[in-house]
Amino acid sequence: MKKAILATKIGMTQIFKEDGTLVPVTVLEAGPCVVTQVKTVENDGYSAVQVGFGEKKERIVNRDKSGGKEVIHRHGVNKAQQGHFKKAGVSAKRYLREFRFENAGEYSLAQEIKADIFESGDKVDATAITKGKGFQGAIKRHGQSRGPMAHGSKYHRHAGSNGACSSPSKVFKGKKMPGHMGSVQVTVKNLEVVRVDADKNLLLVKGAVPGAKKALITIKETAKAEA
Repeated sequence: MKKAILATKIGMTQIFKEDGTLVPVTVLEAGPCVVTQVKTVENDGYSAVQVGFGEKKERIVNRDKSGGKEVIHRHGVNKAQQGHFKKAGVSAKRYLREFRFENAGEYSLAQEIKADIFESGDKVDATAITKGKGFQGAIKRHGQSRGPMAHGSKYHRHAGSNGACSSPSKVFKGKKMPGHMGSVQVTVKNLEVVRVDADKNLLLVKGAVPGAKKALITIKETAKAEA
């Protein structure tokens, strides 16, 4: 991997190519990111680049004495993080991620990484946390089939038999059952970059990208070539 960037999801739209083809795209605000640390084999045992994205305020302590008790509200960047960013010579960042670049030695502290590192036609992998759906049944969660919807039926949207009573006398681990759905890390591979707007730091990626609006998206040079 030689290039990657952090982005936030703006939403979906559609654009027309020069040949008139309609293409659904996801609009991502990619960067600008700054290099906050360069890791080397000599110091850290491996080669990588740590980048920061999104502004974050310094830690502020507010003391609230209402109700006779003193309540301390802390938010922002703590002292350890402040020292880390000060050493890199950059302002405090909301997100920090590490990329193992093959060319990590070519980067320097406080160097900016913008959307123009990608070009139209590039293939990328997008990683994000999917939308949380809460507790869902087996039909929605796993795509299982329902039973008859007639009035005499006692079986409509139930998951069905989980295990016989005599053998195996248990429910096997990994059985597809109702439960929490979504809010997991997903990577969609081999997506095409349709358009790059370097002035507005925008990437238009063909198709859907996991995550809700304003979610953090990690965009990497694809590791899977199209078959």
